[in-house]
Amino acid sequence: MRKHALPILLLALLTVVVFVLPAGRYPLDFAMLGEALVKWVQGQALTPAEDQSLFLFFQLRLPRIGAAMLIGAALCTSGAVYQSMFFNPLVSPEILGVLGGASFGAAIGIVLLSSWPATQILAFAGGCAGVGLSLFFSSIYPKGRMLALIVGGLVSTAFFTALTSVLKYIADPNQQLPELVYWLMGTLSRTEGGQLLWVAPVMAICVLYMCAGGKVINVLSQGDDEARAMGIESARARLVFIGVATLACALTVVLAGIIHWVGLVIPHVMRLWVGPDNRVLLPATALGGALYVLVADTAVRSVWTAELPLGIVTSLVSMPLFATSLWIDWRRQ
Repeated sequence: MRKHALPILLLALLTVVVFVLPAGRYPLDFAMLGEALVKWVQGQALTPAEDQSLFLFFQLRLPRIGAAMLIGAALCTSGAVYQSMFFNPLVSPEILGVLGGASFGAAIGIVLLSSWPATQILAFAGGCAGVGLSLFFSSIYPKGRMLALIVGGLVSTAFFTALTSVLKYIADPNQQLPELVYWLMGTLSRTEGGQLLWVAPVMAICVLYMCAGGKVINVLSQGDDEARAMGIESARARLVFIGVATLACALTVVLAGIIHWVGLVIPHVMRLWVGPDNRVLLPATALGGALYVLVADTAVRSVWTAELPLGIVTSLVSMPLFATSLWIDWRRQ
């Protein structure tokens, strides 16, 4: 079963993509879409219904489905890398303060600048600042660099969360505060094709780099002595993988706000299925994360009349899923 995990996950992801394309409050007719695509390619005039079908497909469904899969893959692969780098299967992408810093950056854009492009840019800059603060703490305590990095991440998260709370306090309660709170809960409702075009390539490269580095991560997860014996400069390699994982996480905040638990739960579930070998675990985690977030986002945009924030759904579902995976792990021991 483990040998076939990746093909099974890939087939499941492709199947779900086909099924979720027409799903939503505005159903997509594949027959009409096909006719509209043929007419569009041939340069023929489109009826209003066909034009609406193309708009729904290219401007709404494809960008949102692509963003959901990228976010799930980035968060979960980053979570698996963090867990290997910190020798702890229970850490998550929040560990280095990237989500706290990105929240503060987004809050500045929403409250002080009232600009959506500025919000996205500042969210990315804030995520980098959160990690920078964590790295600063690790640099001033070289004897226990990894421990200082973890503690620095907790301090960084608390610091930027406090600053975000200040901005919530001074925000306009009628317009800015609801917008800020809703975005920080995590949502893909604002995903746009143009935005995805410049974010997606970087996120995809980060995910592919982490997946391709499974062999090196295996060595790093065995300790610095083993890495040096294999000719790997452990400190530099760890910082590179942590930096790539952090960049991927920061870009997920740019696209969708804060989505909790995904980067912790899915890597743990996949580790129970395929084992700890990162050469298989990382690609499985990327596919599993993409599948998980895609299904969750389809639910929030299809089941309820008013769209529920994605971060709420992932938290509600991930909690029992995580508890179940821990129970299965305990039963195996």
